[in-house]
Amino acid sequence: MTKNKNILIKNIYYMLAYAFQKVERFEDILSGTEAFDNIQNLFAAILSNELSYQIKRGLYQEYVNKTENIYKIRGRIDISGTMQNKIIRKNIISCRFDELSADNIFNRIIKSAMLLLLRHTDVANKYKDKLKKELLYFSGVSGIELKKINWSHIHFERNNYSYKFLITICQLIAEDMLMTTDDGNYKLANFFDGKHINKLYEKFILGYYRREHPGINASAAKIPWVIDDGNNGLLPEMHTDITLQNKKGDVVLIIDAKFYSHTMQEHFNVISQKSNNIYQIFTYVKNKDYAFGNIPHVVSGMLLYARTDEEIQPDNTYQMSGNKISIKTLDLNKDFSEIRKQLDKIVYNHFYKLGGD
Repeated sequence: MTKNKNILIKNIYYMLAYAFQKVERFEDILSGTEAFDNIQNLFAAILSNELSYQIKRGLYQEYVNKTENIYKIRGRIDISGTMQNKIIRKNIISCRFDELSADNIFNRIIKSAMLLLLRHTDVANKYKDKLKKELLYFSGVSGIELKKINWSHIHFERNNYSYKFLITICQLIAEDMLMTTDDGNYKLANFFDGKHINKLYEKFILGYYRREHPGINASAAKIPWVIDDGNNGLLPEMHTDITLQNKKGDVVLIIDAKFYSHTMQEHFNVISQKSNNIYQIFTYVKNKDYAFGNIPHVVSGMLLYARTDEEIQPDNTYQMSGNKISIKTLDLNKDFSEIRKQLDKIVYNHFYKLGGD
């Protein structure tokens, strides 16, 4: 899936900005006043920009347990340590106490990602200068080996939720979201069929509709199963990527966003749609459709793939048991104004064109 590197890099920024609702904060970059010729400069700019806001708010701190030999009691007396001091004739008390510290997993990750960018030869000096200034605030923070971090085990709470975007950027830096090909173009590497880029793609589309189409309710809604006897047993929950619904609630479009290296499947030299994806979106649509009962409504579904360089691209609309199921592609190798048109057209065709506003 080879892409023009300048357009792809810029659009990855758009995806991040909409996914994490950072559009206003990075308006200068999104409006085109700053260009990026490599992904490292983009990540350095984003990380530095976010850090400037976080430093003003203060670095996240956690309580850590410390033991020190001091002259005045603080916290709890460590009996064994104090007795040891007496034996060697030191007139000091060993105490255990809790102290707020910025030396925690979150700040260690950020510091290590900054150092990684500072060592990278492709990062421009202007970004390195900003990172060096911000690195001073991390003088009391230890480093950490980013490759050994289990990112799925990092959890955010209300008092450190502002770090979520920062840690996401650090993860992308650590895992090399992009790599260069022999001809100098960029392609998506390990993230092709992995959860990282696919999740970002989902969150981008959802974030775009939430921001740009406030007249439509956009959510990652859960759809209940239609069960005749009321016993859903061990059935998996149906979580949609994007559910768009008009204010009346009687027009619904369920979008399943897919970011793959290949959008089609081939079996015995016959090319067709990916069957599992069709089954999934059809199941979502029919269960949502049934929930309306006799109330007049329209429920449609769409598989929205990120466009690849394959010769055959899905562009089909089917009528399946009374519901429209579309299979379309979103070309992320276009200027973002064109991507915007593609996304806006989906809303127009399924809501305003139908008179379902």
